[in-house]
Amino acid sequence: MWPLVKEITDLTTKIETDYPEVYRFINEEPLTLTVAPYPEMGEKQLKDYLQSLQQLLKYHLETHKKKNRKL
Repeated sequence: MWPLVKEITDLTTKIETDYPEVYRFINEEPLTLTVAPYPEMGEKQLKDYLQSLQQLLKYHLETHKKKNRKL
């Protein structure tokens, strides 16, 4: 489970640093994932959260790329 937390932390840090316009759409404060233990926060929930972050970034990159082509 901890490799998932690291992967989530790394991805949210990348989004925050490289894509701040996307970071504001993330509802969670990434630090809360490692600080507070939540009983409902199991491996499935972490995988789902990681996948949602990956999809959010992918969507942004695809739509941003399309906008740049039109210019």
